[in-house]
Amino acid sequence: MLSDADYPGNASGARRAKKRNSGEPPGDGQTLRSSGRQINVRVKRTNNPPPGQSKRKATDTEEEDDQSEKKYRKCEKAGCSATYPVCFASASERCAKNGYTSRWYHLSCGEHFCNECFDHYYRSHKDGYETFAAWKKVWTSNGKSEPSLKAFMADQQLPYWVQCTKPDCRKWRQLTKEIQLTSSLAATYRCGMKFNNIKTEGPDQCSQPEDLRVVEVTDSWWHSMLILPPLFKESPASPFLAAYYPDCVGMSPSGSPSNMSLNEDVVPCLCPYFQPFYQPNECGKALCVRPDMMELDELYEFPEFSRDPTMYLALRNLILASWHRNCKEVLTSQKCALHIIVRGLVRVRCVQEMDRVLHFMTRKGLINTGVLMVKRPLLPERYRSKNVIIIGAGASGLAAARQLQNFGTQVVVLEARERIGGRVWDDTRLGVTVGQGAQIVNGCVNNPIALMCEQMSIKMHKLGERCDLFQEGGQVTDPAFDKRMDFHFNAILDVVSEWRKDKSQNQDTPLGEKVQEVKKNFLQESGIQFSELEEKVLQFHLSNLEYACGSTLDQVSARSWDHNEFFAQFSGDHTLLTKGYSVLLHKLAEGLDIRTKCQVQSIDYSGDLVKVTSSNGSQWTAQKVLVTVPLTLLQKNMIQFNPPLPERKLKAIHSLGAGIIEKIALQFPHRFWDGKIQGADYFGHIPPSPDKRGMFSVFYDMDPQGKQAVLMSVITGDAVPAVREMEDKEVVDECMKVLRELFKEQEVPDPVNFFVTHWSKDSWSQMSYSFVKTGGSGEAYDILAEDVQGKVFFAGEATNRHFPQTVTGAYLSGVREASKMAAM
Repeated sequence: MLSDADYPGNASGARRAKKRNSGEPPGDGQTLRSSGRQINVRVKRTNNPPPGQSKRKATDTEEEDDQSEKKYRKCEKAGCSATYPVCFASASERCAKNGYTSRWYHLSCGEHFCNECFDHYYRSHKDGYETFAAWKKVWTSNGKSEPSLKAFMADQQLPYWVQCTKPDCRKWRQLTKEIQLTSSLAATYRCGMKFNNIKTEGPDQCSQPEDLRVVEVTDSWWHSMLILPPLFKESPASPFLAAYYPDCVGMSPSGSPSNMSLNEDVVPCLCPYFQPFYQPNECGKALCVRPDMMELDELYEFPEFSRDPTMYLALRNLILASWHRNCKEVLTSQKCALHIIVRGLVRVRCVQEMDRVLHFMTRKGLINTGVLMVKRPLLPERYRSKNVIIIGAGASGLAAARQLQNFGTQVVVLEARERIGGRVWDDTRLGVTVGQGAQIVNGCVNNPIALMCEQMSIKMHKLGERCDLFQEGGQVTDPAFDKRMDFHFNAILDVVSEWRKDKSQNQDTPLGEKVQEVKKNFLQESGIQFSELEEKVLQFHLSNLEYACGSTLDQVSARSWDHNEFFAQFSGDHTLLTKGYSVLLHKLAEGLDIRTKCQVQSIDYSGDLVKVTSSNGSQWTAQKVLVTVPLTLLQKNMIQFNPPLPERKLKAIHSLGAGIIEKIALQFPHRFWDGKIQGADYFGHIPPSPDKRGMFSVFYDMDPQGKQAVLMSVITGDAVPAVREMEDKEVVDECMKVLRELFKEQEVPDPVNFFVTHWSKDSWSQMSYSFVKTGGSGEAYDILAEDVQGKVFFAGEATNRHFPQTVTGAYLSGVREASKMAAM
């Protein structure tokens, strides 16, 4: 491993100066101090001449009894396999080559330089000193690690190694010192290639044997004998990580300007929603990694990099950056290897490790994901189950199926409906796409929905922040008035957050009750009295809260209503998918074996294989089964499990609530609202009384282009049961009464077409999205996500604690389970 003498400062600051390696010879620990200025200070040995002096004849019998011993000297690095080191530098006229030197400097078990070449660069009176000093200046201005002479040799003097691209050769060759490796050279190199009319190999070059040192690189111990970690030059990650010290994130400070900043000019054509790396001092961003630190699951998978993660970070950062630069094609280790530009044999090791790191990141769904279809399996055979049955063709089921099939697993998807999509169901009858289910993306930065849109070249419409509140009667509420009540509303929720800090689950209370209690106490203590309009505006904000929860507030946990906010959430723009979610899900479904109109009745996992039986008696068997049905169907035992599900899981299933919202969409002969809302994407409806709360509280303009005249509104909270037994025309009439009140100053035409959703009556969903019931906790989501005996797995928005209630959460849960199955 790295000793203090060899590499005192870790890029990330995590590595500190350590005691010298006990395997080093006495005095070796003083070859380099942490300041980097004392590299020539040595403990004098009785049997070794000081460096920099001319060789003396052996006259002292204590120094050498045998004249032949002076012909060569072993590497002093304990465990080094080089019995006869050879100097790679050949910088000094007096270079020892493969002969005797007073000291060999070890970089790896196949790479050493002699004391004469050390002096050539290190001594101020020598020819190479200015080269070293110039490099040192650049290194210290950009980097954080010690600018030692060993670092200089590794960064500037070691020869490059490159692999022959002929499929039947693939041998590694050492380039001569004057040849600079580039990604284009790596992509085209063949044994014996000519550079500047100089042939580097003899005739029939591919038949020439490979350097024996290359074989050693593959051994596990080789990495532990590296003195310095590899630092890549010209890494694709460089523009993403300009705010970091390059050597903190696996890159060389000698080739990374310190004054760069990430923008569209630095990373051309990069989607603005792709931000895979945290910037310094940044936190709380979903699906983001620290480029200077390994995550827990990475440490678990690659424990050998725990002491010095530099090589892993260099590879992982390169892979992530390359994927986000081009997410429309499969990223392979061969493509990534071309961009590993680092001197020395360590490049061979990095290219070998690339496979493992890339397979890990593919399995985790960090790369090679989304709507990609592949021609050959992305993972080696050991990661593939023989076959998997997936129950449900919603976002989570399709995500898992696409991932598993891309991995190389045989997948069958069973869907009860006649269509795919589950709670995603887009309607185009009104002239534009209107989602009967989901249609909005909440936070696009690093959101996999944004990734799939990029892969399919689909534009999303960014939703503006402006939402004017209209009162019945037609008045527009003063924005300052709305802002004040929004402040009071959020202050009430802040008090609820303080209250719950020391409360256990059995001390929980309904959110609605707690909100009213806090409001009452506030009014009493402050002496403030809300006006009638202020009360109505507060009711509007409460209806929005019920929209977010998918339920009346008397069922929602005050302790855990926003449990997912404790985790990093998706930031950035909220957008409307004008083409709908269905176009993404249908792309995910391409090439999958999906059996529609196939209602699963039972799952028997009592044997070695899992047996799935449908309502018509058809049976399938598989090694693993993934259940992605909505929470309500599990609560109502629509699928019989044998043996029954564990009590712990059943308790979690019933501790969550099945929220319901309904939608109404209306198509008009013309856009009567344009003059009043002035280009806003939506407007709010202040309820005339608390009992009308949730009845068409927000109206969305469904055509941002302004060509079609379609409004969509939502029905939430207590309004949901109020409309459940109404005919669609009755619901439309109620909605039109509201619109005519909001636009009382003008004539509002009758709609020419419409639809009203009935999710509560939908046999295969009976819900919109989940919430935590009073007395429950967010942990229930994790328990739902647990597999049973490694045979039965679960996915869906109600299994995603971090991102529940969303298509994004459902999709990611499918990716998660595919990864879990592959790992098993």
